Amino acid sequence: MFVEVSDVRKSYGQGGSFVQVLNGVSTRIGRGRICVILGPSGSGKSTLLHALGGLDTVDSGRICIDGKEITRLNPEELADYRRDTLGFVFQFYNLIPDLTTEENIQVCSYLSQSPLAMQELLDTLGLTEHRNKFPSQLSGGQQQRCAIARALIKNPGLLLCDEPTGALDTKTAKEILILLEKINQRYGTTMLLVTHNDALRGMADKVIQIKDGQIFKEYDNEVRMPASSLTW
Repeated sequence: MFVEVSDVRKSYGQGGSFVQVLNGVSTRIGRGRICVILGPSGSGKSTLLHALGGLDTVDSGRICIDGKEITRLNPEELADYRRDTLGFVFQFYNLIPDLTTEENIQVCSYLSQSPLAMQELLDTLGLTEHRNKFPSQLSGGQQQRCAIARALIKNPGLLLCDEPTGALDTKTAKEILILLEKINQRYGTTMLLVTHNDALRGMADKVIQIKDGQIFKEYDNEVRMPASSLTW
């Protein structure tokens, strides 16, 4: 298994402000699979994603990515893990305003010893004609494409997406999901998509539903629905 999570627990605060955010989460995800993590706000799904990304520590339990137990890594080793293995797509893009589309992507290419070809990525994500534009000159969907390209240029084994369509209209959201599906098929990238949008479950190989910090249901789709056929 590419991703293995074993009895992970995470809490915040103490006394009257104590909150158990993750309460014994365990799951496994195969290499090259698309996994959709569903749950309402406050269910713990983003906290789980941040733990998988080495952005947040856990109180107990184990997380292994491609055979490496990241819950045992020190800060320097975690930084290496994020650089070498991980791509992260946030809901609100986080592009550098004074850099062009191509320059925003190029920043992350320097972190990899085997980056993807820039032109291929621009073509795949439909950004070639926008390569010299600044973020303020791009639509929301184009900015999200740029953010995805920036995460992918490193050629990561694992792509984590936190509400990748949350700030987009339905048409643009579907275009982004079609692109993610295309990237998964072309590069074999393992993808975890956190969302509150129930419609995304159809495009996943595996669906995980979280409520109150626990997985209450998970299953594999026997047939994955094309992202182009999703409706919501």
